[in-house]
Amino acid sequence: MDRDLWSGLAVFAAIVEAGSFARAAVRLGLSASALSHAMRTLEDKLGTRLIDRTTRSLAPTQAGAELLLSLRPALDSVEGALETLASSRARPAGRVRVNAHRTAAVHAVLPRLAGFAAAYPDIAVELVVDDGLVDIVAERFDCGVRHEGELQRDMISVRISDPVPLVFVAAPAYLAGIAPPQGPDDLGRHRCLCYRYTSSGTIHVWDFSGGGRRFERTVPGAFVTNDVDLMRDAALAGLGIASLPQPCVEAQIATGALVEVLAGWAPVLPPNHLYYPSRRQPSAAFRAFVEALRI
Repeated sequence: MDRDLWSGLAVFAAIVEAGSFARAAVRLGLSASALSHAMRTLEDKLGTRLIDRTTRSLAPTQAGAELLLSLRPALDSVEGALETLASSRARPAGRVRVNAHRTAAVHAVLPRLAGFAAAYPDIAVELVVDDGLVDIVAERFDCGVRHEGELQRDMISVRISDPVPLVFVAAPAYLAGIAPPQGPDDLGRHRCLCYRYTSSGTIHVWDFSGGGRRFERTVPGAFVTNDVDLMRDAALAGLGIASLPQPCVEAQIATGALVEVLAGWAPVLPPNHLYYPSRRQPSAAFRAFVEALRI
């Protein structure tokens, strides 16, 4: 087969699966302009348009979708052969793509990557932060990281963290001159900072644990965001009370920039798990990554 034609087909598949030239360029380590040139060359060779492009989106044409459907098994076969070859090397090599929610990415995955990189210099890690629920198979991730209970079906899971305590916090400036809440019922008189789930669009209902039971309570949302770091910053700015994973605010509590309220009422989230498809044949690089994160 024409070498340029084969490379163009691989580029075409990567662009469609990434959903944009920019994201595909990052995955392939090429420039977006190089991918655009490769697509023009491929479409000229085949004599048909494969992708419909606008300034905001792209999608395969009918011909492109049919081509990709036929092409995918061949590309998977090539990728499998390359993984087998990499597995036979003395040192594991390759790329591991991980999708993790922000708190796990920062506090469970990232701290272990320096040691992993030193032990396996030929393995590249791509860590994508996404607080929504992602189909890791469709998005072609090697694995995902979510709390136990949020895992997709038919997955192998590996625990990579201890349970994650939540904590209720506010800035001293917010609490100045007002009575801090003593129990969940008092939150109706306070400004609360709330989280909106990326996937469902619903607002998180606060969890409480006390008196031997765990229960939920809707609180007045004076500020809503879909980013836990922004919620922490809003609490630091004195906008109100936030419910956050303890690792996100340990440093701020230690310095006094944030103060814990409702002590004894905060629940604990399940441990974080790394998960991947049970039908996946793990490469040596991926196996090494899983072992590096396992606890």
